[in-house]
Amino acid sequence: MKKKTRNIILIVTGSVVVFVAALLFAAPYIIQAMGVHPEYNGPTYTVEGKKALIVTTSHDVLAPVGETEGPATGVASSELTHPYYVFIEAGMEVDIASIQGGEIPVDPTSLNYFVISDEDRRSRKDPVFQAKSMNSIKIDDVDFASYDVVFLSGGWGAAYDLAQSDVLAVKISEAYYSEKETILGSVCHGPLGFVNAKDMDGNLLIEGRTMTGVTNRQLDALNIEFTPKHPETELKKAGAVFESETAFNDFFATHVTMDYEERFITGQNQNSGLEVSHLITEILSKR
Repeated sequence: MKKKTRNIILIVTGSVVVFVAALLFAAPYIIQAMGVHPEYNGPTYTVEGKKALIVTTSHDVLAPVGETEGPATGVASSELTHPYYVFIEAGMEVDIASIQGGEIPVDPTSLNYFVISDEDRRSRKDPVFQAKSMNSIKIDDVDFASYDVVFLSGGWGAAYDLAQSDVLAVKISEAYYSEKETILGSVCHGPLGFVNAKDMDGNLLIEGRTMTGVTNRQLDALNIEFTPKHPETELKKAGAVFESETAFNDFFATHVTMDYEERFITGQNQNSGLEVSHLITEILSKR
């Protein structure tokens, strides 16, 4: 009887182990099916000879302003890698810059097993990408107006230094008025870099333009209350017409907007990077 009982226990234990292993293996696919990093199945475009600049945060600690102790943060990895590889595959030359220059901090939670994307994995084995992200150009030293696209990536770090950068605000305005008619893209917290840019008359550049970014509802669901700037709040304060989609949790939602001039292309959150980037290449292909 004891031997039979032991065998039953071993069978049950083995079945549980197999079930848990299968569940762990399937978890990333389940999460993707729920809406995180959805596959892009639309058309692709070639725009050889065009140049793109991707701009990220330099802030690396998730803590109340003024405090230096807290979890590591930075750019959400896919919000950098998705536009980078879409632009590269479209034949573009791509540079990477950040607020302070140098090594770009990457939020480690955006690389965990459950949410890491194919582009994230590709970037970790790509020596050219690694060199660019480890030695990003300081925004002060970049002529934004020389690029066909300027794309602002998000992540928690962006809440601390994109809207706060006077240099970035001026550079965005210069790109907008450039001869290239630079397309200005962003995702998640990225549009915070647009909120203080001015037009020729000193008015806020994004006033009246349809835009999106991470929603207050998503921030509340993730229980992050102490970051200094919230995209939905700041975009509305700057006069933008804010749009978004919702889900049972906005972490799984996605939305992309384009303004009336086809100059500002914005994505709601980490799930929107591929669609935003492909839409930008589509607009470029028609010029």
